[in-house]
Amino acid sequence: MLEKEIEKKVCDYAKEKGHLVYKFTSPSRASVPDRMFVADDGDIYFIEFKAPGKTLTPAQEREKNKLSGRGVSVFVVSDVTHGKSVIDFMSGQ
Repeated sequence: MLEKEIEKKVCDYAKEKGHLVYKFTSPSRASVPDRMFVADDGDIYFIEFKAPGKTLTPAQEREKNKLSGRGVSVFVVSDVTHGKSVIDFMSGQ
């Protein structure tokens, strides 16, 4: 399955669960995670989507570590089942 297909299915699922879903881009900072999510309780988290078998680039790994180092949840998702489990986890289910 392509990365964009995984991303769409997981984002649609998150919206069904009531999460706000934003495409996240930062003009002055490359390699930020693909999507920002806001759960019902206000928790904000990010998901970087990857095609199956692909890994983070060194720049993406650095950005993930910067966010994680400040207590921000960042997940790397390469299949729909894992993505849905992240959404469920962040929903408190």
